[in-house]
Amino acid sequence: MTDGPLDITQVPDLAGGTGRVSPVRTRMPVYVDLLPPCNNACPAGENIQEWLRLVKEDQSEAAWRQLVRDNPFPAIHGRVCYHPCESACNRRDLDSAVSVHSVERFLGDLAIEKGWKFNPARNNTGYRVLIVGAGPSGLSAAYHLARLGHEVEIHDAGDHAGGMMRYGIPEYRLPRDVVDAEIERVEDLGVKIVLNHTVDDLLEEQRAGNFDAVFVAIGAHLSKRVEIPSMDASHMVDAVDFLRDVASGEKPRIGRRVAVYGGGNTAMDAARVARRMGAEEAVIIYRRDLEQMPAHKEELEDAEAEGVKVHWLRTINEVAADDIEVEIMELDENGKPHGTGTFEKLPADTVIMAVGQIADTGFLRNIPGLRFKDDVVQVDPTTLMTDVPGIFAGGDAVPSGRTVTIGVGHGKKAAKMIDTWLNRQQVQPRVKHPVVEFDDLHLWYFGDHPRSVQPELSPDERVDDFEEVVKGLTDSEAKFEAWRCLSCGNCFECDGCLGSCPEDAIIKLGKGHRYRYDYEKCTGCATCFDQCPVHAIEMIPEK
Repeated sequence: MTDGPLDITQVPDLAGGTGRVSPVRTRMPVYVDLLPPCNNACPAGENIQEWLRLVKEDQSEAAWRQLVRDNPFPAIHGRVCYHPCESACNRRDLDSAVSVHSVERFLGDLAIEKGWKFNPARNNTGYRVLIVGAGPSGLSAAYHLARLGHEVEIHDAGDHAGGMMRYGIPEYRLPRDVVDAEIERVEDLGVKIVLNHTVDDLLEEQRAGNFDAVFVAIGAHLSKRVEIPSMDASHMVDAVDFLRDVASGEKPRIGRRVAVYGGGNTAMDAARVARRMGAEEAVIIYRRDLEQMPAHKEELEDAEAEGVKVHWLRTINEVAADDIEVEIMELDENGKPHGTGTFEKLPADTVIMAVGQIADTGFLRNIPGLRFKDDVVQVDPTTLMTDVPGIFAGGDAVPSGRTVTIGVGHGKKAAKMIDTWLNRQQVQPRVKHPVVEFDDLHLWYFGDHPRSVQPELSPDERVDDFEEVVKGLTDSEAKFEAWRCLSCGNCFECDGCLGSCPEDAIIKLGKGHRYRYDYEKCTGCATCFDQCPVHAIEMIPEK
């Protein structure tokens, strides 16, 4: 008998070589590049994470050039995009989302200040492309097509290029000199913009100009009609016409009390513009409730801060000389509004109708083979080509959300597909990496750093004129905001894996080249995986 506990550990047969002393690796680490949620959510297809990384590295011009590979209008987007990238940002679950739009605006404004220009286009391919509409989608397509070496001509019915960026978005949100500066860069690439030119016969326009392909990018410039009894129709104006007139320098007479009928972003803009045009009272009449309102939350908050009031669950029944009669509504179990038979009077000198817009696609109706659904053209969602070969469409002219960013994204996609079609190539399927979620991250590395706040005019100052409400970030604020990016799914060389490896199995390859594994030393312990804050390492089964 022994005095201590019995040792029953089997002695390995070292001479026979049948036993192993070292651990048996069942899984191995690999470095991966996954898709950050901001990139995935961007309608314009920007590589947001990469240009934020370049801002961190104090390479502002390189960051801008990375950004404009996908979107030629960062100064515009930094002001008017509703930043779905920020709604998807993983950091919002840590403290608050990275203020992507404010850094984008910083880069766009810096480029205007420094006079940065786009890189020259490729050599001319000999192909000519006609674009109908000089709004965000048409200008985006022109930019990308020109960079591919195609000759591009835009025909637009307006006095100035920009579409709804110029005529639909008020100047307190988007100054016109910013619009002009970013469009001028597109023209510098050789894009020809023909203004005050209405296209009535698209096929004849294509034939006469010897164009090889066409991209239809008209905006939704026509207001939807709602039949409301009125004793004096002069008291009723369309929101689109109202905003266009103001943007063109006119001063419509609207009186002291203005009622806006609708619940979208255009209704918010119309009410806020009315306040700046002298209306002492501006009210919004909306037939549903807050939960169903299509306007973006920040638009409603800004409107209310400027004194705009909202009458929920109301619909206009009749417009009189100096007031309106509204019916009180109620929602059924399906959320559909129904009248209650109860009415009330509200004072109003002018009623602005903002119940939606439609695209003016009438000039396309005589083209054999095109299909329509209501006011929009049916296209292949993968290629944006209509049923007529060589005619493509995007932006407000096709079934989609109607925002500047979606339009710019359509322009980029259409340019690629037009180029593919012109060169008789096959469309290659796009493979996307898995999206990194918040729970995939190991957040030991990141502290609590709330986002930078852009300075704004006070509500009292705003309604005095059309001065821009939101101001930009400083250089240091923009860099701070970029550093808040979590670099989800992609290595940023923090050395967490290098410092944690107990076997010295990780080799650093130098700045910008990341690391590699020495699998002769690696035991598969997963310490590097646990330490990586951004999930740039996966553990996979050993083969």
